[in-house]
Amino acid sequence: MKRATLLVWLLLVAANDRAATELFPRPIPQPLAEHPGNIFLAGEEVVLRVPPGGGRVCDYDDKEIVAIGAAQERVSLGQLPVGFYRFRGAGQSNWMSCAVIAPLKAPTPLTSPIALDVAMSWFYPDEKMDGVASLCALAGVNWVRDRLAWGEMESQRAQFANVNRYDHAALAQTKAGLQVLQVIHLSPSWANPVTKRFPLDLRDAYRFFREMAGRWRGQVPACEPWNEADIPVFGGHTGSEMATMQKASYLGLKAGNSNIIACLNVFALHNRAQLEDLNDNEAWPYFDTFNLHHYAPFDEYPKLYADFRAVAAGKPLWVSECALPVKWAGDEKLKEPTEADLRVQSERVVKVFVCSLHEGSAATFYFMLPHYVEGQTQFGLLRPDLTPRPGYVALAAVGRWLADAKPLGRLRALPDTDRAFLFQAKPDGQTRDVLVAWSTSGQTSLDLPVKSLVVLDHLGRARPAGDRLMLSSAPLFAVLPEGSAKQFQLQSPPQAPAPLAGQPGPVVIQALWPESKIVLDQSAYRIASGTNESVPLVVYNFSDSRVAGRLEVTAPKGWQANHFDRLELAPQSRTELRLELDGRNAVASQPIETVRIAGDFGLAGRPVLSLRLTRSGSGSAKTESNSSIANNQP
Repeated sequence: MKRATLLVWLLLVAANDRAATELFPRPIPQPLAEHPGNIFLAGEEVVLRVPPGGGRVCDYDDKEIVAIGAAQERVSLGQLPVGFYRFRGAGQSNWMSCAVIAPLKAPTPLTSPIALDVAMSWFYPDEKMDGVASLCALAGVNWVRDRLAWGEMESQRAQFANVNRYDHAALAQTKAGLQVLQVIHLSPSWANPVTKRFPLDLRDAYRFFREMAGRWRGQVPACEPWNEADIPVFGGHTGSEMATMQKASYLGLKAGNSNIIACLNVFALHNRAQLEDLNDNEAWPYFDTFNLHHYAPFDEYPKLYADFRAVAAGKPLWVSECALPVKWAGDEKLKEPTEADLRVQSERVVKVFVCSLHEGSAATFYFMLPHYVEGQTQFGLLRPDLTPRPGYVALAAVGRWLADAKPLGRLRALPDTDRAFLFQAKPDGQTRDVLVAWSTSGQTSLDLPVKSLVVLDHLGRARPAGDRLMLSSAPLFAVLPEGSAKQFQLQSPPQAPAPLAGQPGPVVIQALWPESKIVLDQSAYRIASGTNESVPLVVYNFSDSRVAGRLEVTAPKGWQANHFDRLELAPQSRTELRLELDGRNAVASQPIETVRIAGDFGLAGRPVLSLRLTRSGSGSAKTESNSSIANNQP
């Protein structure tokens, strides 16, 4: 795209306050001339530059395709079928890869749930961003997740950076027709000396997200205000703290761009106490999507999703990180999984999407595209030079054959070892029923009540079509005529509860407990026995008008609490209060007690703050990361 045309394009997007993908038809992606990562489309000539010394090119099953002479450095392999290929140099343990994927025959739908964590800003320099974005688009990815360092964008309060790598990443991904989800996970030191914790003054969060939403209007249509705030590495916040941060962030995001998707600051763990604590704080009017992460075995998905669904208030579930990763082995410099584990990784890519979408995820972001290691675990679908692992080829199969997938159900009456899920999807822009099936033990067969139009393996390679599938651990896609679902015995997919009513208001109540008093696994605050407790509170007015109202405290049975006079709050102001709690005369104290502060500010709404208290001091904070990018940048 020429620079002048691009400038007009971006100005039009900003003026209309809409995403570029809404204003301009998403094109069918075409490969870049240089074919970054050695990714080709079926029908193209596959040309590789190989190291000197000769060797051989093998397919996914290690079958030799062609021998390469010692003097050859640029090799044409002709037109290869869809698949994963490897060049093995003579006498070398390392290898070089390439892939052939099927060309998309229709643009990826803007509602497709196929998404990918790319972390473009942190992993790739500016000159590689267009190539990486192209690889995402070619694979049929709809949403991509990036990363943002708040302190790098706002080095001092209200001092925002000029154009930088984050702007370049947003533009590169938008130009490729991708929808961008942005996320942060640290406060600047000027906003909180303990940078892993939320800002002490929530007006800083409000202002930052207002500025970012406006800065990237039309380029970044969604934002998570914090990454995995529920675990210690990213702050170890209670559900109550997460709810309060969410409210301020939501109001800032919407002030900057009313059309932005304000996602929930995302959960890493499956901790019922934190989930219930968030829910008790009535945060649901302040998020458009309920976001979660998981790295659980597939058969644990139903319980895990059910617990999150129960507190999602009927909002769409977005799974912005998920995988079941493999380990690397051998050369520490390469950090490459074994060939057997690379096969496992590629099979699991399909299973992650299938099981997540069946549970009702509206957007599932696989973790992750770049070469990224935590300890002995390798997450990446690409190698450092952008060449693919087999998992990338599997991602492209998912992106094409499960485009715009909506769950229809899981097949009943199957052997315990078999898994089969049916979706309505739009492969190649045509509405079809698509069955994805595999076996967890050995090889079995599955008879279909209708003949398949197309059958493909987990890499998107064609297999014999018909009315019988030969199952193994590697999933198969069976593309069926639209309406075939009525021929199957199906267990219906889980249904989201009805959306809860509620409107966001500009008044937000914050408790500023010391971090040392948090009992994280109970999402509670430790109260000293035998004395009263004084809790610092802050009440914010995030509107541009003066508001007035009252706060009412509901203390646990037998507890005493102070009352507050009528409050008047200037526009964009904060007022500090003290909540005095005395539970010394309570007859029977429960392990967890709850104090609730509810406000009535008329047209400015009814803010709520709910706090969980414990006298025992029992419980422990979890210390491990949830397989996510750690404290800062790689």
